[in-house]
Amino acid sequence: MTRIAIAAARSQLEDLVRRVAQGHEAITLTEDGRVAALLVSPHVIEDLEDALAVAEYGRRKAEGKLGEGVPHEEVRRILGLHR
Repeated sequence: MTRIAIAAARSQLEDLVRRVAQGHEAITLTEDGRVAALLVSPHVIEDLEDALAVAEYGRRKAEGKLGEGVPHEEVRRILGLHR
């Protein structure tokens, strides 16, 4: 992960954002040597949200707290998917 001081990042912000957007590189912004913020691709956040949802599902399943599901064929019909 690239680390850069906020003061130095100001003049490079466009390039830093482009680097993050084009790949999965994360940029750590520091202030007084401490992490102040992260620049990450939206894909990274989406992947984390997906992983969290899967973990939450697993936890609820293990605790027996899942509600009644929707049959697969019904989901396909709702989404307009055909075999």
